Amino acid sequence: MARSAFELDRLADLIADELQRQTSARHDGHHDCATGECGDDCDGAHCVAHCPDKVRRLVECGVERVSAGPGVGACDNVLARMIDHTLLSPTATRSDIEALCDEARENCFASVCVNPYWVTLANEKLAESPVRVCTVIGFPLGANRAETKVYEAIRAVEDGAVELDMVLNSGALRSGDYTAAERDIAGVVEAGRGRAIVKVILETGHLNDEEKVKACVLARRAGAHFVKTSTGFGKGGATEEDVRLMRRVVGPALGVKASGGVKDQPTAIRMIEAGATRIGASAGVRIVHGNGAGPERAYGAEASSAPAAISAVTSAQRPGIRSTVIPAPRATIHRLR
Repeated sequence: MARSAFELDRLADLIADELQRQTSARHDGHHDCATGECGDDCDGAHCVAHCPDKVRRLVECGVERVSAGPGVGACDNVLARMIDHTLLSPTATRSDIEALCDEARENCFASVCVNPYWVTLANEKLAESPVRVCTVIGFPLGANRAETKVYEAIRAVEDGAVELDMVLNSGALRSGDYTAAERDIAGVVEAGRGRAIVKVILETGHLNDEEKVKACVLARRAGAHFVKTSTGFGKGGATEEDVRLMRRVVGPALGVKASGGVKDQPTAIRMIEAGATRIGASAGVRIVHGNGAGPERAYGAEASSAPAAISAVTSAQRPGIRSTVIPAPRATIHRLR
């Protein structure tokens, strides 16, 4: 039975309060986007590419020019900068990953998301571009030991990953072992501290609303930077209801990534309007340019915040006929020499 928005808000508040009483782990040190400060992984010259949410808030306040260092191109497509172009198929080849990176560079996506084996290659291919390298940790089940995930995270960062999408230990969560679930997340956060942001994959298709709320609270307390809906390998995928609930729980401090089953532009826009600040998809080119851009990658496993800017896209776009480019209003990229 569907819950009303009021019921979900009340549920989120009650569960968050109860979980706060039950756990006592430290929860300081996470990046709070609401302060307007960039994370440790941004050097200040690439905010327009690496911290789009912060830049967008400044634009909304009246900023008309934004300085950017070398390597930042004239990326004016807000939707593209919210997409993690994803290829997590176990059968993907070297040429598949190279093509993924080429598409990400050409379309100015936020990142490419690849399996750990391919991080070094992706890092080499994207070295001269603002596109970031994202990889997965404890994927796709999340049932690894915590120390295994930490090692994966350390190695991934050494190979060049600057975004880590880790899978929650949902078994610990559903068993009521909240301390273990939080420590599992915190270990990966600490492994990437100062070098990579961490997104926690909840695999929402396996959780009820109460468990989703608890998972979001634990991710926030453990210092994660994002919560993410799905792996793309589990039951179900991203839904507007789940994105809205996750945004309600984490507030403005964390990003929300909608992933799993996001295969076209209208779906992506609905997720963003529900509160998503990042989209994980194998169909990134189709999403940005409209359904006429060609089919999604057949081998793809998976399909940061400006809903106002995105909502300017017309839902009446004729499929297969024209594409849509969504510019950031009044923003001019000013390169530093």
